[in-house]
Amino acid sequence: MYDRLQSVEDRYERLNELLSDPTIINDSKKLREYSKEQSDIQETVQTYRQYKETREELKDAKLMLEDKLDADMREMVKEEVSELEAQVEELEAKMKLLLVPKDPNDDKNVIMEIRGAAGGDEAALFAGTLYRMYSRFADAQGWKTEVMDASPTGLGGYKEIIFMITGKGAFSKLKFENGAHRVQRVPETESGGRIHTSTATVACLPEAEEFEYEIHEKDIRFDAFASSGAGGQSVNTTMSAVRLTHLPTGIVVSIQDEKSQHKNKDKAMKVLRARVYDKFQQEAQAELDQVRKSAVGTGDRSERIRTYNFPQNRVTDHRIGLTIQKLDQIIEGKLDDVIDALVLEDQSKKLEHASDE
Repeated sequence: MYDRLQSVEDRYERLNELLSDPTIINDSKKLREYSKEQSDIQETVQTYRQYKETREELKDAKLMLEDKLDADMREMVKEEVSELEAQVEELEAKMKLLLVPKDPNDDKNVIMEIRGAAGGDEAALFAGTLYRMYSRFADAQGWKTEVMDASPTGLGGYKEIIFMITGKGAFSKLKFENGAHRVQRVPETESGGRIHTSTATVACLPEAEEFEYEIHEKDIRFDAFASSGAGGQSVNTTMSAVRLTHLPTGIVVSIQDEKSQHKNKDKAMKVLRARVYDKFQQEAQAELDQVRKSAVGTGDRSERIRTYNFPQNRVTDHRIGLTIQKLDQIIEGKLDDVIDALVLEDQSKKLEHASDE
């Protein structure tokens, strides 16, 4: 572990030199790349340096105990040794966690796609419930939410809704939401009080910046068409809605949320870039999963990850066996208990794998 930490510190020093080099300063791509790399390892380096300093202080304190000291001084030094030993232990634990490979997407914005699945109107209503839950969670984090496209069904439901959450660390907290979410509740239209089960699927994609994944114009087919609202009635006779098809992968994105074709195309490009980027990441992850299973599920969109039971005010995350009896608070966006448990499980598994290697 200490060899790895030393190599990280050496790399940090080298990055300092590179970021002072005029040729790098004038190369915006390399400057951004090296700045991000340095930022990513800064906490690890600072913790390692603090650890080395604390070890030196502990060594000096222990040497003092070998000297002839009066009773009061000896007691003070013993207390200092005890405190420093505890600090060293804490810093060692922190360093182990910092050495766990970081997901390069963690600091990114998120494009979320929620679709009503099995259950008809009730599934669409549940998709609306999930959208509001994530929006309120985002608000509590100080993040910004922007709807990219939506197909409302009335009564607050959605056949599909695509939205972006902008904020530092958004993907790190929301990436475990991928999969099928199941709801058990009595629909308002159910006179007999019978509980219905419906599902909605959630896709959580990291926003891909242009410099990270470039999509060439020649690989895109662009189509424009007139927007239409719920029920098919025309809401805009101009050709403002757009459809982009990524020819190499066959991925299609249609956006008609804005009245401007230009704005719709910009939004569609963001969604398309994220979906294509995600597709290649999913394929790479699938290869890794053949060797080693993911900590909290495969991230497969069809995998049932969570059940929301309204009659019992209960939420169960099936991947980690977590059950919380406060669904009423969770659907209001108070997701911290669930997300923190998923992050902790993921870190624990990664630590296990790191110690095995």
